[in-house]
Amino acid sequence: MKNSARRGFRFPNNTLLLLFVFFLIGLFLHYGGRTQPVVAFWNDIRSAIGLRSSRHDEPKKNPYKAPEPQETEDVATDDRSAEASDSRVPDRASDERASPSNRTGPMGGTVTGNKRFDFEKQPNFGLPAFTSQDDIIQHEGYTLRYRDEYKVADWVAYPLLGYETTGDADRSGEQFKPDPLVRNGTALPSDYTRSGYDRGHLAPAGDFKFSQRMMRESFYMSNVSPQAPQFNRGIWKELEELVRTWAVRDNGLYVVTGSVLKRGLPTIGKTTEVSVPQQFYKVILYCNAPDIRMIGFLLNNEPSSESLRTFVVPVDQIERLTGIDFFPKLPDDLERRLESQNPSLTAADWFSY
Repeated sequence: MKNSARRGFRFPNNTLLLLFVFFLIGLFLHYGGRTQPVVAFWNDIRSAIGLRSSRHDEPKKNPYKAPEPQETEDVATDDRSAEASDSRVPDRASDERASPSNRTGPMGGTVTGNKRFDFEKQPNFGLPAFTSQDDIIQHEGYTLRYRDEYKVADWVAYPLLGYETTGDADRSGEQFKPDPLVRNGTALPSDYTRSGYDRGHLAPAGDFKFSQRMMRESFYMSNVSPQAPQFNRGIWKELEELVRTWAVRDNGLYVVTGSVLKRGLPTIGKTTEVSVPQQFYKVILYCNAPDIRMIGFLLNNEPSSESLRTFVVPVDQIERLTGIDFFPKLPDDLERRLESQNPSLTAADWFSY
């Protein structure tokens, strides 16, 4: 006689599955719609039965993530979206990012960096001057000064090592989101939607390929400024790639990037008024005792096919324009000499090898 046992649908097992689904829904509602407790519970269940993620740095749900989805047809996006975690506790102490010298490498060994000057050992050496009244935001990958009246940062600073520009960190799953550390709140991703401007990174995601979490931090809206699409995807991207090339070549650099902010700038935004800078800059410092050099770039927020050499300017010109004192912990005479150097000589020093 043929076996008449029922195949396919098995009522008891599906009942248990449905009960478990309803339990998760109830847990979600109990916590007011917040996903973190549900995700934590699921991770505990997975751990208990031996199902672990293959990636060590798995993204978590972020309670600060904006509700607006990334719109693929939106000209205001730079086509980089994110699932984010609330990474407020750094893996490494901030002092370990104080210099591009003698840093821990991706395999746990020591990276032989550049020989340090004594003045490099001062705390926060790579940061521009700031006061206790400034809104200074420190993430694991970078530090910035946020200007609430413009809803944009006027500087973002970080050391950049060559090995940090390579790795398996992937930007394709990342999404722009408000920065939870900014006391008065940042702009929302939707403030850029259909504005005609990209959400342009100041500290680019490509500088943090060594760490998924550090790359994720680069998508905070505090690190974003309105950029003309063909500028962001053209000459600005070219400059970002050049800086990474130099970081590999020179073993490490200090990088400061920012927006030139002033009163009367045009604004965008549905919920928040976000100022649109007319210019952006980068200031880069190389230290390898006894050698030291500095270069500044100043670019208009518009497309350009010019050589990057044409945008090299004395750093003191950027200081006068922005009111920012870059690398104030350099000895005064050395700072004056580096910041006032002739642009053609500076370009020759940086581009010649």
